[in-house]
Amino acid sequence: MLALDQINADQPLILKELDWAEQELLPSLSPPCPSWRQDVSLDCKFSPEDTQAHAWTTYYYDLLQCTLQQEGLPETVDRTKEPRTGFSSGDVTICILGSPTSYLSVLLEGSSQCPGNMLLCLSPSWLAKVPSEQHPGESSLLVSKAVSFELGGCTCLDEFSPPRRVTYFMGSFGPCKEHGQSAGELARDLDCPTGGSGELARLLEDKLLTRQLLDQRGKVEVPPTLAFTFKRLRPLRDVTTERSVCMVELSGKEGQENLIQEEIEAFLQGSAMAPYSQVVVKPSGWRWSGAHAVTFHAKVEQAAVLQAVLALLETLEEEESALLEAFIPTARLTQPESPNSTSPSSTSPRPDLAIRICTVVCRSWGDQPLLSQVVCGGGRSDKPLKHQAMVPQSLESGLRQQGMTDEAQLAAIRAQVKHKAEAAMTAFLEMEAGLSVEQRGGRQAQTDVIGVDFLLTSSEQVLQLMALEMNSQLCLETCAFFESMGQAVGMPAGKSSRPLVETMLRRTQCHLMEGKHVLVIGAGGVSKKFVWEAARAYGLKIHLVESDPNHFASQLVQTFIHYDTTEHKRDEEHAQRLVALVRERGLHLDGCLSYWDDCMVLTALVCEQLGLRCSPVAAMRVAKQKSRTHQHLLRRRKEAPLGWASEALYAVPCCHLENHTDVERAARHLSFPGVMKLEYGAGAVGVKLVEDVQQCHLHFEKISRDLREDADHPGIGLGWGNAMLLMEYVSGTEHDVDIVIYDGRMLAAFVSDNGPTRVPHFTETAASMPTCLAPDREAQLVRAAYQCCLGCGLANGIFNVELKLTASGPKLIEINPRMGGFYLRDWIQEIYGVDIMLASVMVACGVPPLLPAHAQPRTHMVGVMCVVSQHLKALKSTASVETLQALHERGIIRLNLLEDELVAREYEEPYCNMACASPSRREACLKLLSVCQVLGIDSPHYPVTYFLSHFK
Repeated sequence: MLALDQINADQPLILKELDWAEQELLPSLSPPCPSWRQDVSLDCKFSPEDTQAHAWTTYYYDLLQCTLQQEGLPETVDRTKEPRTGFSSGDVTICILGSPTSYLSVLLEGSSQCPGNMLLCLSPSWLAKVPSEQHPGESSLLVSKAVSFELGGCTCLDEFSPPRRVTYFMGSFGPCKEHGQSAGELARDLDCPTGGSGELARLLEDKLLTRQLLDQRGKVEVPPTLAFTFKRLRPLRDVTTERSVCMVELSGKEGQENLIQEEIEAFLQGSAMAPYSQVVVKPSGWRWSGAHAVTFHAKVEQAAVLQAVLALLETLEEEESALLEAFIPTARLTQPESPNSTSPSSTSPRPDLAIRICTVVCRSWGDQPLLSQVVCGGGRSDKPLKHQAMVPQSLESGLRQQGMTDEAQLAAIRAQVKHKAEAAMTAFLEMEAGLSVEQRGGRQAQTDVIGVDFLLTSSEQVLQLMALEMNSQLCLETCAFFESMGQAVGMPAGKSSRPLVETMLRRTQCHLMEGKHVLVIGAGGVSKKFVWEAARAYGLKIHLVESDPNHFASQLVQTFIHYDTTEHKRDEEHAQRLVALVRERGLHLDGCLSYWDDCMVLTALVCEQLGLRCSPVAAMRVAKQKSRTHQHLLRRRKEAPLGWASEALYAVPCCHLENHTDVERAARHLSFPGVMKLEYGAGAVGVKLVEDVQQCHLHFEKISRDLREDADHPGIGLGWGNAMLLMEYVSGTEHDVDIVIYDGRMLAAFVSDNGPTRVPHFTETAASMPTCLAPDREAQLVRAAYQCCLGCGLANGIFNVELKLTASGPKLIEINPRMGGFYLRDWIQEIYGVDIMLASVMVACGVPPLLPAHAQPRTHMVGVMCVVSQHLKALKSTASVETLQALHERGIIRLNLLEDELVAREYEEPYCNMACASPSRREACLKLLSVCQVLGIDSPHYPVTYFLSHFK
């Protein structure tokens, strides 16, 4: 669909634009005398090319050099004389086969996160398919030659000996005439993830199919369309309702003139066409994605329209279509006066302009669409406006040029673009989900990125967006060109490609972890149920060690090993016995980990004996005992590198308590008020604010009497004993930092804010993510968490670090040497698209997680804890589990059940967490408060308004 305003009906415009391959001619490159080396080795010794194919490979290499030159990047270095070796099946290898101009931004963005592993193939001969070892009937893709993208935009031409196994494949999946073998053929039935396939590209590039999806499933406005087809595509065969698109299925090419004429007359005279004076005739089908045959006509000239449709039908094949659609004029906005004009007469006549809005939408976490970039291009309304013939600019700049200056209106248009573009991809993904493996082109084939083009039009003086078409590459290339231009003036680059790269990395990591055998020690409670569900979804083989022989997780894992580990003072003995059980069963493990506090030291002991990756046993012991953590860090005061702040700055004075004599000694050395807690405790059970030594004695006596062994309160660490500690009270806001560390390197960190705790027992009330803090204060917390973990020796794993942010900087509360509990995994996944559960398994298996360097939040989450002591009545009525789960399924709240029984205890833990998400933190707070008031969670004794007051 081209944005034209006036068409000369006497001489209709006809476009027949053959692409380079159809003409079998190589397009010319500028400059004619290249400044880069020509004596590079482009041949592949495993698969020689014929003369024509080699000419195309040379052309694409020159195109890459020309593009790099225009980006200000260095020439590609030829390293083929020294083939790269040493790669394993566990290495990330993301390979793209296609034009450099289409995918350069993706490769550059990806190289910043996995340098050397983003590969561009300029020829199909550089790739080969071999039978898959893990999946019979599928193939593995091997790459023997490629251009590797390194940090800083450096590129190298490499050969790989032996060839590398591809872990994610993407390419130009349309029909390929340059080479004998296309990306679509290579992608079919691969065992690795692919960002599309020939079969899916065939559907995406079919204008009739995508227009039907937009019209019916996406509820996105499209031009009134009449389609003639010889055979409906499979996804269209169940179409029965019609909105803006009417389909007529023809029985053949002969003897259909009368039917076609009647349908055209009815369409042109129908109410849908009443507002329009011109029409467009165009083909629809995969073959026509690169060769357009479009004619424009006045609506009143029905004979000319009929002849154009008949002529087009003669050229079509089965499952292709001829489309007759309304020509939609661009909305006419008031044109601003020229800034240099002195009088109306000095202003030259302005031509009518057309605007094409171009969007890129990526498949994000959970198969959710995410708009990554929007640009637009303008041109004369009497000239074709195409991607390749427009200079892109921001949407706001384009609309301002048209005369729209109201900021609220500009924001509304952008919001409408986001909504409709994401609705378009949702419609396509829903259709795709209903296809068979064969129809998709393979088990791992899915569409990860699309482009959607819009026109801004008006109806009854109201501006609205009209979707024109979807495409697989054009919008991505146009948006990348826009970002490339912007780099010269300091605009950020990579926005359009970043979500796509995140999806590539996420899918390739899931592929690498599929089938890994992992020993998990300790099943935990109902709050850990997601672990077993996620493990099954990832294809992990979990071998679970658990003390409870009837635990629900026993039915959800590959192997269940019943072994009583509750007496953790005997962990060395337990570790030896577990290692023997593993060997007796012949288990070949890739990793071992735990999500349960009590079992972290035992896990480290098992890993040590099996030679699996984990933090040292000594580090786990330091982190497990709270007072020992602080005392260890305080002793490192003089060990900080010169010029660095010591991790001792973050520690808080505290003392270990085993009897009343220890209480007296601690009271003499520490300042009050203080905080008493269980040395090995969890869930804030037994924590209390104390004002003097007498209160210390009373609380110590009470805990010693009430909480003596694990049976008194399972799951809070009493298997380690009931020793306590006293630490000085620290004022400030409370925060969690969930940090990913691999071989001592911090790969990612996620900061959340906690609301005011319920004094004197410090139970959690509310939380918010992302943090409300200024970037520098957030950075203080992340650095403190990282230094404290390294200071304790925690070099491999996912750790949950609790801190307070005071006026003088961060202060450590405690380190949980495992992944954050409660709701944190779900929130991080929802907000940042990162699954720290998968990351923890990857670290344990020795596979470094590839995580976004600077993950941008996609929403704001605010949640509140529900506790039985305050909410028993509501939890049995207005806020029953059934009600909360129904609200969760409808997307009104996000529910995390933390207990499976409504049992009132003196030392209570939260029963559940309910949260609301919104584009802004304020909206999320208001939404959550409203839900809490309706459900009866908010009360004078549990003031949710106050608990949320910190999140500003």
